[in-house]
Amino acid sequence: MKRSILIHPDPRLKKVCPPVDDLDDGLRKLASDMLETMYDAPGIGLAAPQVGEMKRLIVLDCVKDEGEEPRPLIMFNPQIVARSEETSSYEEGCLSIPEQYAEITRPAEVEVSWMDQNGAPQTEAFDGLWATCVQHEIDHLNGKLFIDYLTPMKRQIITRRMQKLKREKARV
Repeated sequence: MKRSILIHPDPRLKKVCPPVDDLDDGLRKLASDMLETMYDAPGIGLAAPQVGEMKRLIVLDCVKDEGEEPRPLIMFNPQIVARSEETSSYEEGCLSIPEQYAEITRPAEVEVSWMDQNGAPQTEAFDGLWATCVQHEIDHLNGKLFIDYLTPMKRQIITRRMQKLKREKARV
């Protein structure tokens, strides 16, 4: 089931999510709904707080080439356990901040551990777009948005645009 994506500014997007203790069918359904919502948006990552759920859960799939097999990942309690000294910059966007983009510099490679939808522990190293995306989504779980890396003035301009967008959507 597709879910509504919260638009910044929304106080839920600035909250730290508590860890998921027990995996149940409700959480698996949430993960499935989030993948459907992300693909429909379309996006390459989505965090539970973006759909109003304060859970440490992210989904991502950075496979973008046509004909290439999708690789949906569901991560409960994802945690960066190692990061490279080397950095890379990507023009990031966010489904909660539509049509706004900014060049963000992050570690080029990260190692992430998480629990999959079966409760099994997983660890994987990511680089390139995958590394950027997983860091962006984990930031959401800590109440941080990509615009928080920008100067206060740039952040304020984008926030005003989002407030205007929300007012326009409310009138429809």
